[in-house]
Amino acid sequence: MSDQTHVTIGLVLPAVPDAHDACVQRLANLLSAQDGIEKAHLAARTAPGPDELCIHFDSTRLSVGEVRALAARAGAEIEHRFGHLLVRSQPLHARQALMAEARIKRIPGVLDAGLSPAGVLRVEFDRHVTGEADLREAVSKIGIRVLTPAAAPVPGAAAHEQGGLLGGPWELRFAILCGAALLLGWLVSWTSVTPWLTWGLYLAAYFFGGFFTFREAIADLRARRFEIDFLMLVAAVGAATLGDWFEGALLLFLFSLGHALEHYAMGRAKRAIESLAELAPQTALVRRDGKTEVLPVEQLRPGDIAIVKPNERLPADGFVVKGQSSVNQAPITGESVPVEKQALDPSTHSVTSPDRLAAQFRVFAGTINGSGALEVQVTKLASESTLARVVRMVSEAETQKSPTQRFADRFERYFVPAVLGFVVLLLFAWTIIDESFSESFYRAMAVLVAASPCALAISTPSAVLSGVARAARGGVLFKGGGPLENLGRVGTIAFDKTGTITEGKPRLTDVVPADGSNAAELLRVAVAVEALSDHPLAAAVVQGGKERFPGEIAVPAHDVESITGRGVKATVDGQTVYLGKSNLFSEIEGPALTESLRTSAEHLEASGRTTMIVRWGDKYLGVLGLMDTPRPAAAGVIARLRQLGIQKMLMLSGDNQQVANAVAQDVGLDEARGDLMPEDKVAVIKLLRDSSGVAMVGDGVNDAPAMANATVGIAMGAAGSHVALETADVALMADDLNHLPFAVGLSRQTSRIIRQNLWISLGMVAFLVPATLLGLRLGPAVLLHEGSTLLVVLNALRLLAYHDK
Repeated sequence: MSDQTHVTIGLVLPAVPDAHDACVQRLANLLSAQDGIEKAHLAARTAPGPDELCIHFDSTRLSVGEVRALAARAGAEIEHRFGHLLVRSQPLHARQALMAEARIKRIPGVLDAGLSPAGVLRVEFDRHVTGEADLREAVSKIGIRVLTPAAAPVPGAAAHEQGGLLGGPWELRFAILCGAALLLGWLVSWTSVTPWLTWGLYLAAYFFGGFFTFREAIADLRARRFEIDFLMLVAAVGAATLGDWFEGALLLFLFSLGHALEHYAMGRAKRAIESLAELAPQTALVRRDGKTEVLPVEQLRPGDIAIVKPNERLPADGFVVKGQSSVNQAPITGESVPVEKQALDPSTHSVTSPDRLAAQFRVFAGTINGSGALEVQVTKLASESTLARVVRMVSEAETQKSPTQRFADRFERYFVPAVLGFVVLLLFAWTIIDESFSESFYRAMAVLVAASPCALAISTPSAVLSGVARAARGGVLFKGGGPLENLGRVGTIAFDKTGTITEGKPRLTDVVPADGSNAAELLRVAVAVEALSDHPLAAAVVQGGKERFPGEIAVPAHDVESITGRGVKATVDGQTVYLGKSNLFSEIEGPALTESLRTSAEHLEASGRTTMIVRWGDKYLGVLGLMDTPRPAAAGVIARLRQLGIQKMLMLSGDNQQVANAVAQDVGLDEARGDLMPEDKVAVIKLLRDSSGVAMVGDGVNDAPAMANATVGIAMGAAGSHVALETADVALMADDLNHLPFAVGLSRQTSRIIRQNLWISLGMVAFLVPATLLGLRLGPAVLLHEGSTLLVVLNALRLLAYHDK
């Protein structure tokens, strides 16, 4: 007999970064191989909760307890064997990062790796082959200096990284010294001063311009790779052997200047991310066990009371237990207006699930208190705060390559060897055409410079990193270059209705008792059932019932069970209660829905209400009508998205079609589709995805299946929501639709800049290669080639200053 159970992934695999980690599939494969287990897979979530693994098993051979024990043992085995390392390093050039990433992947025991030019290294490894300490040592031997965990930068580390002859300002200083020596040498060459002075100045230019290039070329050779640094050095030395010292020095000057500016661009993106992590204070004033003391934020525990004075940064995630103030949440959510906060009254609100508390009670680490003093009960460790998760996820996003970047990497893999082969052939041109070896050699060096894809190597990563950094500063989290590019390309956006287009806070507007019942009895039973649910409609029923009949609703319900897409089932006073849509009652046993009650429900639905019919035992108690109003910003956001070029916008809802139509018409959407089950939403998204690409905007929980099947899934209100942060490709930290046009506009601008950079880099190569073959001198070729590299770097940096119009 086949049965199934669910296990929470976070409990059996606590170290995995998210449910899409390779270790989750390994766990599923390991369990599927166990005797008595048929299959295991990631469960599709349609309700709030953590990621789970669904396990199908033979219940005649295994009990649920035995299956869970097997999962725990398998998880422990996976955790024991496979490790995840996410650390920071010094910023790198794009070419260095690509080379180092390839070398790290060849380290014994490494299963996968990603290295961002901004200095974030992600490694997945097999503990049976290597350990974290050995891995760090092997990485350092490659030349990557590991600094700290990616989510915990050391204050002042950025300044320290730039010191010494390791890059940063020194690289720029050497490039400037190279340029100064080059200029002086050129000026002296026009005078009657001894030629030795000119030669000495050019030699100084070679030293300063070639210092870092030579060092990287040596590292390339040790790795048995011929990279662009080596090619540039060969071209410069070749020019010197022919007596063209000026042209060789010019090449090294522009190449080193390009390197320095590239390093600067990566450093800017890196510091934009680090500034997020530095938002949280280092210490907190804490009341613990009746005593008040100052503690490092790392020592805060859930349940501690943190005292926050006016104008101080909040040290931890939690909720307000005393005081009232406005809090600037812009560092986390990007909201421009401070949010009013007030103390939670435990007698009216449950604190068993702090993540579900209303916004006026919750606060986040790194936000800035206003003029009032607050006392905050800590709910999360410093390492688990919203701020820490954002920093960690942005760091991981930096290591994820965009589609264009993967194309550029593949192109370089074949293009560079082809260039080398072609240059070698050109060295022997003097054997075929009537020219000297020096002329053939000169032409070959010119082609070598012209065809080196320097600008191509930096064009995409510089734009992606700048875009990810700018988005994070604006309260939008992109999970890598893929979503950043893809969002700018979609032609359709689909919205969830409740909590996305609408406020998500419906009100109980209509109470229509059935014949033989009354409003008090109807609400007494409905409130008893809905008090055990966290659905927004349930909360509206509870609040509305208590407002109408205060003190008369206290009746217990138990055995509450969700009927997906239809309603709920429970037991009240020993009798079964069904509460849900009208079509629920045609699917269950018992008396049919009365015609008068059906007419009442249809009348309410026609006027835009969401209806709930209540049956207690065999008795119909009546119908409830609820209404959810559109967000004030919704219509304006839809108009701005049209200006950005989104061609089609529609709403997907589980509510009835009349309600969906009314809301869609109110805000200016093109289409509304109502009465959709979760699987229906997935089907619609798949159809739209295959036709023009679609982004799905939802809350990251109930819409998880649809978001997972969209080209890009966008979660709103992700601040403080672990589920929303993990589910979506793009997370809008604030519960504010106004951030959506910013995300789409930034994505489109990033895509435009990437396209511009590709045209500049490939176009320059396409122009220079035939031009040098036809006689263009090395000097002009160097100016144009290195000029294109500088241009793509500066073009990418424009994204850091992007503003939504």
